[in-house]
Amino acid sequence: MLLQLKNISFNRDNKQILDNINLQIDNNQFVAITGPNGSGKSTLAKIIMGIEKPDSGKILFNGQDITNFTITQRAQIGLGFAFQQPVKFKGLTVKNLIDIAAGKDLKLGDACEFLSQVGLCAKEYINREVDSNLSGGELKRIEIAMLTAKNSKLTIFDEPEAGIDLWSFNSLIQVFKTLSENYRNSLLIISHQERILNIADTIILLSDGKVSKIGSKDEVLPNILGISPSCKFKKEVIK
Repeated sequence: MLLQLKNISFNRDNKQILDNINLQIDNNQFVAITGPNGSGKSTLAKIIMGIEKPDSGKILFNGQDITNFTITQRAQIGLGFAFQQPVKFKGLTVKNLIDIAAGKDLKLGDACEFLSQVGLCAKEYINREVDSNLSGGELKRIEIAMLTAKNSKLTIFDEPEAGIDLWSFNSLIQVFKTLSENYRNSLLIISHQERILNIADTIILLSDGKVSKIGSKDEVLPNILGISPSCKFKKEVIK
């Protein structure tokens, strides 16, 4: 078992955000978490990465209790995290960041291969600065290239479709398909998008801070539209 959450609860401003969450993720598994707005999806992702600390419960990673581990410690043992809005790094090039993620100075060809895997022309991007001159879709794909280079055992994506256009979203779908098919590591994606949910091995449905259902897309997707209009279950990105 790669990841186990045991009785995870979290409160903020006297409001219960997560209520006794129990779930597990296996090795080499593509898991999507979805649910209505305010159901605790992003909070759960941040708790797994150590950005937030649960009020109660345990987090086990490869059998090790990491509940009190820092973000850095979790990254060192094999957790990776992609934010809704990728961070810009003025003064650092794409090659610099891929090297940092890999933990070594990669050969140019190896660094370019990570960019090619996410659909970017390596020659055009490898020496560019990661700044505001890059679009949201470009930043997302560069971030995924970095996380691929890091080779985390479990990589968490918090609503990767946020803030990007339809063309970039279509490219991201293909990237996630490739990662799922060609890599032995696990993916956890927080998303409202039907096309992302459709390529996941397992879907976890949250509602009111609780796990409402866990299963395949055929088992879970029929439940989604009946939960709440606030779920905002989306078939396409409109931009």
